Amino acid sequence: MTFAKEEPAGDAGGESAEEDAHDPYVPSRRRIERERHKRSRARRATAIGALSTLVTATVLYLVVVNAPGWPRTKETFFNAEYTREALPKVLEGLWLNVRLLLVCGVAVLVLGMLIAVARTLRGPVFFPLRALAAAYTDFFRGLPLIINLMIVVLGVPALRLQGITVDPVLLGGTALTLTYSAYVAEVFRAGIESVHPSQRAAARSLGLSNRQALRYVVLPQAVRRQVPPLLNDLVSLQKDTGLVSIGGAVDAVRAADIIVGRSLNYTPYIVAGLVFVALTIPMTRFTDWVTARMDRRRAQGGTI
Repeated sequence: MTFAKEEPAGDAGGESAEEDAHDPYVPSRRRIERERHKRSRARRATAIGALSTLVTATVLYLVVVNAPGWPRTKETFFNAEYTREALPKVLEGLWLNVRLLLVCGVAVLVLGMLIAVARTLRGPVFFPLRALAAAYTDFFRGLPLIINLMIVVLGVPALRLQGITVDPVLLGGTALTLTYSAYVAEVFRAGIESVHPSQRAAARSLGLSNRQALRYVVLPQAVRRQVPPLLNDLVSLQKDTGLVSIGGAVDAVRAADIIVGRSLNYTPYIVAGLVFVALTIPMTRFTDWVTARMDRRRAQGGTI
């Protein structure tokens, strides 16, 4: 009586594992059909969106160009000759707006952080500081920016104080900083208060002082959480730098206004507006990208 020789189970399992390792992944027919259906729906949605956009744009174009006053409007607001004249001067003035954005942006972030920290200090001894910070934010958030600019740009020189600048650019930048630091302070304060108290308690249990816990534990988390609204405030600041022109500073808006005052043609305003839009769109898209990225990390349970 003979017995068949059995192969070791380990060897068979090893060969099977090797074959599985070398075999490429083959999706099921159902998965392939599902992916094909998703791609088909995506192409269909893209085609419908493009078609509806084209139809809407065509209808708007026909409505505008067939309006009774379109020839006069085209000559007054979309004149090619004045566009060529205004564009170089508007771009030259835009450099002032960019510099104001950079300098005022840094000043706003620093001052806003200091005000937010002052509002979140604990203990009765800091009550006067908290009250002053609260009064500052309430006042400048309620005061319209245009009125603040008029008070600072036109009122400060009228005082004739020794050693105080009368430069409309510096005064306009100061007014922008005062207003926007109040908004940014509230953004920072919301971020600080969103950090769970256990974070501060854990830092204190490790031997950190209140100041160290605020600096190394609370503020980094608060700033990361508030990046999207901070970027939105910077986008608004970039647009509002054009308001410094009310004091006589020759920025992009003022450069357009000079040509309009001489020619009585409003095309330079359109040019200045489009230049600001072109400068704002990249910042807006970057803000959207940062917001979406943080939302994805939050949904996946990652560090914000």
